[in-house]
Amino acid sequence: MRATIARRAGFPSFPGLYRKNNVPAWQRLHQTHDGVRQWNKGPNAKYMLYPYYTSLILGTAASQYMMFRMVFGKKTWI
Repeated sequence: MRATIARRAGFPSFPGLYRKNNVPAWQRLHQTHDGVRQWNKGPNAKYMLYPYYTSLILGTAASQYMMFRMVFGKKTWI
């Protein structure tokens, strides 16, 4: 059923019903054997991963800092 016939018949319009199928392009991107890890592929990977890596490193460093301070008997940050 084409879009014009559906509109004339009064069917409800769904936002993604007649959209271009991007699945083959995403499969091509993620299934290439280019030596890059799966989570590093994609256009938005760096925007999600770099804040995660930063918070992971800072959280680990803060935990170790406080553990070393508690070993020496100090229980505050300062």
